[in-house]
Amino acid sequence: MVADSASSKMHALDQSDGSPGLNSPIRLLIAEDTVMGCQLLRDGLKRARLGLREIHLAVGSSQILELCASYSIDVALISEDLQDGAQKGLEIIEVLRGNHASVRSVLLVRRIRPEVTLAAFRNGAKGVFCRKDSIRSLGRCIAAVRRGQVWANSEQLEVLLQALIDSKPIQLKNFDGACLLTKREDQVAALVAEGLTNREIAKRLELSEHTISNYLFKMYEKLGISSRVEFVLYICGRRQQSQATLQPRDAVTRETRRTTI
Repeated sequence: MVADSASSKMHALDQSDGSPGLNSPIRLLIAEDTVMGCQLLRDGLKRARLGLREIHLAVGSSQILELCASYSIDVALISEDLQDGAQKGLEIIEVLRGNHASVRSVLLVRRIRPEVTLAAFRNGAKGVFCRKDSIRSLGRCIAAVRRGQVWANSEQLEVLLQALIDSKPIQLKNFDGACLLTKREDQVAALVAEGLTNREIAKRLELSEHTISNYLFKMYEKLGISSRVEFVLYICGRRQQSQATLQPRDAVTRETRRTTI
């Protein structure tokens, strides 16, 4: 178990829930299956000058839990496999979600696999990062997750979207056929899909953050979902459905125009 202070430039970051202490440097935990792996990743992140204040290292599940209990960890980079077993990283992410909800976890994998991606997000991960990508990209991932965003590429989003569709259909209308979301809720939903934080949405719509939080809570209840991740996936899914519905109509219109001309 090792704790380091990275002497790199500080960066101010935003967080979607408006929690205090966001302008302070990031406290990071790195969990690999070997001490050398931890040290190499730590050194690479230090050289990238990402505004990291503390970097804590762990090689096993018990060390991860001990560090999260002792320090205010912001983001935890956790390898899929740890020293105490294969896929222990996936298991500990679920434990962190229950016992240390303020810690935002990112699963580190050697290659992207649909079943691992799905398991990671179901267990509470805020991102899945492939080791084939660069340290600079990892830095962007850490910053995004710290802000309360989800780190996933289009392939991973497709996996999550399909799982959401397969698991349970979301009701978009009530028994009278009326849309569940109000006009204002639709506006908030669109801004959430753009990746804006609650603070940014409140500023854009000239409302308070508390009001935006209330809107989101009500929308979650209406749609039968429980998290921001599910909500974003729902919005993306609706857009895909809309595009699929419009495409045949557009094709007919283009064909009609050709015939007329």
